[in-house]
Amino acid sequence: MLINADFTQRVSITPDQYHWVASPQPGVERVMLDRIGAEKARATSIVRYAPDSFFPAHSHDAGEEILVLEGTFSEDAQSFRAGWYLRNPPGSSHQPSSLQGALIFVKLGQMPASETQPLRINTNTPELWQAQADRQLCPLFASTYEQVCLQRLTTGCLLFNGAIQSAELLVLTGDLVETDKVYPAGSWLRLRLPTGHYPHLAAGQNGATIYLKTGHLESRNE
Repeated sequence: MLINADFTQRVSITPDQYHWVASPQPGVERVMLDRIGAEKARATSIVRYAPDSFFPAHSHDAGEEILVLEGTFSEDAQSFRAGWYLRNPPGSSHQPSSLQGALIFVKLGQMPASETQPLRINTNTPELWQAQADRQLCPLFASTYEQVCLQRLTTGCLLFNGAIQSAELLVLTGDLVETDKVYPAGSWLRLRLPTGHYPHLAAGQNGATIYLKTGHLESRNE
């Protein structure tokens, strides 16, 4: 299965374009944002767990990254409410479930073997946020191959202040505006740009909170 599998191309998906697809497990469905492969895939998805739904225990050969968007997501004996960020390294295993229901953003099969440590960050913790001139920043992960953070932008604040080669982002609250296009909460964008360019994405009148990942697309072998 190939979905938005050309990583040299820009892609944007807004909530009104969501196409929910049932998973093999009852009560679990997903919006496939990009995908290479079938059930064992390199994939980026938004996944919705109905109350009392689960996946059987399984492992991820190339890791898994999760941001809990709504509800409470559980794995094994631990539960994580909206705002938690998780990284499960290659070779790790878990049994995911949700007693109350949950909505999560998931990236599968996109970590190198060199990443070996699990990571758990509660982004609701005020001390994790760094105040800057026109935004607040919550660092989540940084390595030689990718950088991940959350950003809270004030009204009119530009997400990018200079040229970038690529980025991936999910609008968590508020909206982003690009010329006459509005990206509301739930919008996902994957950007690849010519050298020296950057998109003019600015927070809307109510500001915006953004999940942002950079660096990872340049490291892909196209």
